[in-house]
Amino acid sequence: MKSKKIKRTKQRTKESIRFGWGYDVHRLVQGRKLVLGGVRIPSEIGLLGHSDADVLLHAICDALLGAAALGDIGKHFPDTNGAYRNISSLKLLKQVGIMIHKSGYDINNIDSTLVLEKPKIAKYVDLMCQRIGKALKIPHQLISIKATTHEGLGSLGRGEGCAAFAIASILQKENK
Repeated sequence: MKSKKIKRTKQRTKESIRFGWGYDVHRLVQGRKLVLGGVRIPSEIGLLGHSDADVLLHAICDALLGAAALGDIGKHFPDTNGAYRNISSLKLLKQVGIMIHKSGYDINNIDSTLVLEKPKIAKYVDLMCQRIGKALKIPHQLISIKATTHEGLGSLGRGEGCAAFAIASILQKENK
């Protein structure tokens, strides 16, 4: 059986689409605000970190930076620099979006998962997607955020912290 040749209108090379993966985890403590996906979540505990400790945005930053082979969030926004003390991670994400654009790429999509026992975040997901989309100047429909628990297992399961995983794809801009 002969296979049909598919006529393509746009030629893509293997270098034209790239993927990056990101991960972050922070401890939950009393006396800190809980910020996830750029949204303040009502909670008696928050994430401990140099910035606002938004694990979701940190994982997304690392996924995007990795896709463009630009290093990681610590390289660009080190916790040794006081300028980033308590900074909103939305500001960091916005800068990462600019770096991606200047490197010749457009963001194709982002998929992420939060691992958190409580509080439940389902009612905040749409707002998180909107804020991330606005920071990156992309449609919020290109962003997926899911949440799961750790089923009571390990430190995350005991509610001692929160983790996030993200994958991003970027596309090389077309030469015009």
